[in-house]
Amino acid sequence: MKVMIAFPPLLEVKGVPQLTQNRQFQWFSHPTFIYPMVPASAATLLKINGFEVEFVDGIAQQWSYGQFMDHVQKSRPDLVVFETKTPVVKQHWQIVDRLKELLSEVKTVLVGDHVTAFPQESMELSHVDYVVTGGDFDVSLLGLAKHLEDESPMPKGVWYREDGGIRNSGPFELVGDLDGIPFIDRVLTKYQLYRENWYKRKVFTYTMAGRDCWWRKAGGCTFCAWTVPYPKFRVRSPERHLDEIGYLVEKFHVREIFDDTGTFPLGRWLERFCKGMVERGYHEEVLFSCNFRYDQVGREVCRLMKKAGFRLLKVGLESASQETLDRINKGIAVQQIVEGSRIAKEAGLEIHLTIMVGYPWETREDALRTLALAKKLMEDGLADVLQSTIVIPYPGTELYRQAIQFDWFRVDPKDYERYDMTEPVLKTEDMTAEEVVEFCDEIYKIYLSPKYILRRFVKSLVSKDDFMLNLRGIKAAVGHVKDFASART
Repeated sequence: MKVMIAFPPLLEVKGVPQLTQNRQFQWFSHPTFIYPMVPASAATLLKINGFEVEFVDGIAQQWSYGQFMDHVQKSRPDLVVFETKTPVVKQHWQIVDRLKELLSEVKTVLVGDHVTAFPQESMELSHVDYVVTGGDFDVSLLGLAKHLEDESPMPKGVWYREDGGIRNSGPFELVGDLDGIPFIDRVLTKYQLYRENWYKRKVFTYTMAGRDCWWRKAGGCTFCAWTVPYPKFRVRSPERHLDEIGYLVEKFHVREIFDDTGTFPLGRWLERFCKGMVERGYHEEVLFSCNFRYDQVGREVCRLMKKAGFRLLKVGLESASQETLDRINKGIAVQQIVEGSRIAKEAGLEIHLTIMVGYPWETREDALRTLALAKKLMEDGLADVLQSTIVIPYPGTELYRQAIQFDWFRVDPKDYERYDMTEPVLKTEDMTAEEVVEFCDEIYKIYLSPKYILRRFVKSLVSKDDFMLNLRGIKAAVGHVKDFASART
């Protein structure tokens, strides 16, 4: 059996779609292609188990829709898998239907958070053959492929067609031991296509220590789409993760890594990992960055991470309103944002802020406060990088449930194509839709602040890596400003 894991170019475009991370979706003119870790793992598992596998990311490979469809017709896979997302799921339905017309024998599969939330919807509104729910769809896809090839038992969490009706194999199950999942085949999955704009060294790649965020124990942030496919946090052993880092360093000469776990593991796990980085000498080979939380930023933790080769922490500022932080169940205080940034910087770590605008209860004053805090942190050298997005209530999240319950939507909730961050889909307390987009634009314009530019220029004199980093950063920032400016027109 031949299986194709694919990200098809879209029929309607407003830029380059940021789809592969499957958390936030956005159209960019200056894209960052983020390594699709779980689809890459799916391709690897299938190949190891004897299936013929092709990994095609038509978006990162910059193919046209026509090129992609021609390639699929020539390749003639038996099974085609798309990871989908709310803003593009309708387009994926159309592409699935077109594939079924061109290749009558092909079987199609949709995976991702949207279809995990609404699996029956895709079965009813398209000709897709299977919807695989849950975040461990790499393991489930292997089970499905085996089922189709030799009638092995159908894995849990699969929706399918039988006798003219729609059936399912029950609730999805998550893998208990992630150590059993093999290292990703980086050549098969074209790892060189994917990189952050904020990397310093070549060669750069991604890892994933856990699936997905340990804040699940407290219910998770209400806006987070990965609470849908990952209701429980699991993590590989630190030794297994270190083994993969060693493999990447030795085989691919990787010199920088970003770990895409929703929040990097803490406590004893982190201690063992950092100790292992030093003992194995990886702290001198690679720069390491990860997603983190402000409530876990402490002096000893940051010193330990810096010693182990960590460079940057991506942390959620989200809002400078304590009411908002509480209502989204962020679990942090505004003061922790300021103090945590200071502690991390004192330890020599860099800070990447994530910020959102457009909460249903948010006022213009709240948004101005968030803009002011972000600007102060960036200009004072307590943060280095930021990203700004519009609040999107993805189906299956607590925020989506609340938006339905309290009538927060300003559009029809089924207008999925409007969840693409070119506009807010939620009403706000006293801001227009245009003002929400404008605030996102203003946050990105912090990069153009003379004080920030001067500070970054001085830092760039330290090394060539810093100079090239700042050059790419300015280019990306200008691109984001253009993206939000075009969204207002």
